[in-house]
This record gives sequence, C-alpha cells and structure tokens, in this order.
Amino acid sequence: MKKTKYKKVFSMTGELGLRNYTVKDIIDIKGDRQLTQTLPFTPNEAKAAEDAGIDLINTRFNYLKQETAIEIRKSASKTFMSFVIPLLSVPTKDDALKHSYKAMELGADGIIFQGSLNHIEALSNAGIPVQGHIGLVPRKSTWTGGIRAVGKTLDEAKALFQNLKDLESAGAWAVECEVIPSRLMRELSSRTSLVTISIGSGNGCDVQFLFADDILGASEGPFPRHSKQYCNLFREAQRIQKIRVNAFKDFIDEVNTNTFPSNKFEVEVTEEFVERFCNYLDKT
Repeated sequence: MKKTKYKKVFSMTGELGLRNYTVKDIIDIKGDRQLTQTLPFTPNEAKAAEDAGIDLINTRFNYLKQETAIEIRKSASKTFMSFVIPLLSVPTKDDALKHSYKAMELGADGIIFQGSLNHIEALSNAGIPVQGHIGLVPRKSTWTGGIRAVGKTLDEAKALFQNLKDLESAGAWAVECEVIPSRLMRELSSRTSLVTISIGSGNGCDVQFLFADDILGASEGPFPRHSKQYCNLFREAQRIQKIRVNAFKDFIDEVNTNTFPSNKFEVEVTEEFVERFCNYLDKT
C-alpha cells in the first residue's frame, strides 16, 4: 500500500474529515500524471481499493436506498469519492439539486451526472463539483448507434470536442470519456480544461477508470473489450461454493450415520447424576 498524505477538508455539512485529494488537487495534477479510479459494488471492495491506494472511487447513489452508498463511503472514508446520480431519478433541475445535496450530505466529494447541460449548470451554480460523460454513454446509446466506439468519424470527433466545450461552459470540472479512439482522446484531453477520465479511451486522459467487477473478474463475463481482469474472483467464488456444498453434505451424512454429534461436541454429566435424576423422576 502506498503512503498517502491526507488533507483536512470540510464537507458541505461542515463535518471535518481527511481526504487523499481535493478537487483542486486533481485539477492541478492534470497533464502531469495519471490517477486511478474504480467503482466498487460492496463495502469490502471499497475498503480493498482504499487499502491498495486507488486514487479515486465512484459509487452509485440511489436516493431511496442509500444504505450501500453510505457503507461504501464509510469503508473508504479517506478516498475522494464521487456519487453517481441515476439519470431517471432526476427529471428536473430541482430533483437534480435535491438528490445531489443529499449525496453531498452523506459524504460525497462530487457528483457524476449524465443528464442535461442545464442540470449540470444548476449543480455547478450551487457549488457542487459535477462531472459529465461523453463518448459511449450506455443509457443514451440509442443516439450513438448502440454499444460501440464513438469518435471514429470526423463528424463524431467534432461533436465530442463540442461536448467538452459545452461541459466547460456549464461548469463541470471533469468528464468521463468512454470508448473513444485513443489517439483522438489524447488530442481532446490536451484541448480541454476538464479533468478527463478514460474508460476504454486509452492512456491520453488524466485518470484511468475501470469498474471493480472488471478488475476483479467478479462475474462470469463476457467482459468489455476495454477492461482487464487482474484476478478471477468468479472462479474463486465457484470454488468456495463447492466447498460450502460439500460441507453441508458431510454434515448430513454424519447426522444420518449417527457420527455427529460425538462426545467431543456434547455436554457430559456423570452416570451417577443421570441415575439420581431418573430416580427422582420415578418417584414423581
């Protein structure tokens, strides 16, 4: 685990805490070196990411079911963390502000939002650090022709550049850039003030982002082409499941053959004690 110097910060609620980075730190690092980012799905994954020294963490935030985000925030309390606001939960600017303020109250350091520029501008005007999303935006993929790379034509490349400028004007500080050709992304990143976050867009961005599920190989797959698995937790989980099944089978077999429980697992009293007790019962 790398050694980290933490900074004192106040949250929007006035709570004092420690963080590895602030928004200003991340902006100042732009163009100097790449940071790492992941999105864990469990508190244990979040703690492992912080213990390993992952720079930035995202977590999905459901306004109505906040428990997981709260636990993930607690499990990685010193890591800069952005809360992802579900697109369909915030149809209006007032909804976006309400949900984002709640996320900040629960310990978010920033908000990730895939909604309209008007919503992003409203959050920025409220002093909330807000990040946009360009390229392949899965929930808006019908506009870009499905799940595919974006930016392989000149018109698409021009549109991506305009997207960056629009986000700058709306007050965003960072942008997730998904499945954009790496050479194009390198040029785009050097021509924007936004902190650029690559997920499948090469190494020309300021941050490299992969989901924890992809890093850990936590599902059966298939995995996205741009992702790399650094271990195979799915295979390990299958192995552990077999161990569970075999243990239950062994328990059943021992009960059926009257070998469990044996004396080792029973509370003993003397034969004399039992005899005295039986005599008492016989006289009752």
